[in-house]
Amino acid sequence: MKTQISQAYPDRVEVRGRDLTGDLMGRLTFTEYFHLLLTGEEPTEEQRFFLDLLLVSIAEHGLMPTNVAARMTLAADPGSLQGAVAAGILGAGPVVLGTAEECARLLQEPYPIVAARRIREAGGKVPGFGHPVHKPVDPRTERILELADEHGLQGPHLAIARSLRDELAPLTMNVSMPIAAVLLDLGYPVDSVKAVPILARTASLLAHLAEEQADPIGLGLAAAAEEAVEYEP
Repeated sequence: MKTQISQAYPDRVEVRGRDLTGDLMGRLTFTEYFHLLLTGEEPTEEQRFFLDLLLVSIAEHGLMPTNVAARMTLAADPGSLQGAVAAGILGAGPVVLGTAEECARLLQEPYPIVAARRIREAGGKVPGFGHPVHKPVDPRTERILELADEHGLQGPHLAIARSLRDELAPLTMNVSMPIAAVLLDLGYPVDSVKAVPILARTASLLAHLAEEQADPIGLGLAAAAEEAVEYEP
């Protein structure tokens, strides 16, 4: 069995072939370190900037299902912080939080606009489009696209994303689509796209759980759900 990520020795730790304490600690930011861990290479300045941007953009969005699940789990087991974080992350699927991966796969279709049309004709939802709150635009999407323009990032996947927005108007292009487009244009593989929202939301979950410990609402959320449901005999 082999791993190329890390090896611990009595006097040092090597990460991706670099000395953790002698080289990486104090030199790399966490965003840069995450890139190194994920890809095996240190990021370019462009990769660092946009990876940082995307992590900030997707980390927090209010009492979403991931945060509610985590808070309710901690309320049920106050000593299981790690279990509560895990409960929140388990909800990172193709409907909430995990949609960036679905967007990336759509962007890599041979004919993405045709594929999107087929999804709509079949009555499905095109990944990266539609939002229950942000209408007619998602402000996070607009900021990512604005900064991509300012920094000269004009790759083919961003171009496809913009074409899809025109094709599917007036549907809102939500933040998952530019996240996927930017990552693909920066050279990240499709399989790594989902890692970005998962890491970002983990940070947010820890904030929600710190608040839950100090000012709990988890049991109240559970009670509200109970009251909202009508049971049929």
